[in-house]
Amino acid sequence: MDEIPFLQIERDGPVVIATLNRPDERNAISTAAHSAEIAGFCAAMTRDTSVRAIVLTGAGKAFCAGGNVKNMRDKTAMFGGAPFALRNSYRTGIQLIPTALYDLEVPVVAAINGPAIGAGLDLACMCDVRIASNRALFAESFVKLGIVPGDGGAWLLPRIIGMARASLLTLTGETIDAAKALEYGLVAEVVAPEQVLERALAVARAIAANPGHATRMAKRLLREGQDMKLAPLLELSAAYQALAHHTCDHAEAVAAFLEKRPPAFTDQ
Repeated sequence: MDEIPFLQIERDGPVVIATLNRPDERNAISTAAHSAEIAGFCAAMTRDTSVRAIVLTGAGKAFCAGGNVKNMRDKTAMFGGAPFALRNSYRTGIQLIPTALYDLEVPVVAAINGPAIGAGLDLACMCDVRIASNRALFAESFVKLGIVPGDGGAWLLPRIIGMARASLLTLTGETIDAAKALEYGLVAEVVAPEQVLERALAVARAIAANPGHATRMAKRLLREGQDMKLAPLLELSAAYQALAHHTCDHAEAVAAFLEKRPPAFTDQ
């Protein structure tokens, strides 16, 4: 395992800032240890009910350049081994990330400070809200290297931008700029490079201003609603709502609203 953690973690009240910390490698996800670290971080954030929002960004000039192409060439690290071993490396390596981020209850805001390429684009798609620098670039570039999205991109991208545009990006591997990403609905906002982290933090703080139990369960409903029929989603919504009505923070939110004062939530 690398001596320096792949994720640099900072805390700002109920908001956690997680930074991919390999700027010299454009924050490429190069080893199984990187994937395991991200998965472990997600599990820890779900357990910590005092965390109400997360900002995910990259150190240096890139958000995430995807996989390490030199390792692909040399068939080393996560790209080594016979076909059966390589298949297992994906399943126990980088594929830990989409399942971990899907199961993560805390809302995640991506501050896309630079290129999000290949697995880096898919990583951004795993987040709930995406704020991009106007210098950011995006590519589902796997076919350019003669491979396919191995980390869930073929499931993620169509759900965000629709099948037609996802097919265009996936089958051509072409790069789009931030303006086109905004037009496609891939990102929610585009801002100046020096503003991207602060804007992402502002969104995260706006999320974190609400009771954590409500945003966590609302996120789960949004996720599950992508694949459920209306009737079972309504059943799940009713169950979650019953839980929400019996929290201390719900009672505090109602009292603060009626008394016209700021709420003081205790994550209970």
